Amino acid sequence: MDLSVISPTLLVASLMVASTPLLLAALGELVVEKAGVLNLGVEGMMIVGAIGGFAIAVETGSPVAGFVAAAVAGAALASVFGVLTQFLLANQVATGLATTLFGLGISSLMGQSYSGIRPPATPRLDLGPLGDLPFVGRVVFGHDWVVYFSLLLTFAVWWFLNRSRAGLTLRAVGENHAAAHALGIKVVAIRMAAIAFGGACAGLGGAYLSLVRVPQWTEGMTSGAGWIALAIVVFASWRAGRVLLGAYLFGGVTVLQLNLQAAGVALPVEYLSMSPYLITIAVLVLMSARRRGAAAAPASLGQSFHASQ
Repeated sequence: MDLSVISPTLLVASLMVASTPLLLAALGELVVEKAGVLNLGVEGMMIVGAIGGFAIAVETGSPVAGFVAAAVAGAALASVFGVLTQFLLANQVATGLATTLFGLGISSLMGQSYSGIRPPATPRLDLGPLGDLPFVGRVVFGHDWVVYFSLLLTFAVWWFLNRSRAGLTLRAVGENHAAAHALGIKVVAIRMAAIAFGGACAGLGGAYLSLVRVPQWTEGMTSGAGWIALAIVVFASWRAGRVLLGAYLFGGVTVLQLNLQAAGVALPVEYLSMSPYLITIAVLVLMSARRRGAAAAPASLGQSFHASQ
């Protein structure tokens, strides 16, 4: 084992890249759950965004067009989930699982002609002399625009949920949809908007995987990232700032296990590869034991709403 091959600078920089798709998907799911909807279809929306963004980026030669298409694809699939659960009152858990399975299937079909193709590169932002600073230049100022967008989105979601009137209305719907409806709030419209936003964020996260982190299309390439995003929301106790912390924690574990493999750690590769998922399970078990998650969850989370109630 040779730990000297691990560069602290590249380790931290890679951590931010690996965490970005998790952060985007988790922020979207945070808004959805704050509105009282449990969307287990994040994985499916991420993989649809991954292939949708990849295909459009390849066909147009524009990574930006790819990210826009990924957001639209994720929002479209999320809207299907929204119609089924908010208008037809389908069970949210079952519909979310079905959405994930559908997303995995349709992405496999769409991606058959894109295997082995390299997408157009998403360049890093040129921040001049800031990028030449030792350590800080590469870690803080050496990323593409999506990394910085995810950080700005974290602040925007925090401000929206905690400082805006619209955010207060959305939280009211998530806490008690019947009381919100009695006050004249359009519960279904707000939930549909939140679901579409969550799907768009998941689509962006998926596109970041296929266009930046692993710049190629591979069937099933999300590899459970959507499920980890769901776990991050619980880990964060439904708070935007903690979502950022959770995404970077889980992203860091993923990057660290890859670096340990490169350093030749005397453990089977399979054990290192499963470590992010084991840690996810361990964190959720610990939080459940302390009952923090249940106390912080929106009171109407997962409950169907009908105006006649």
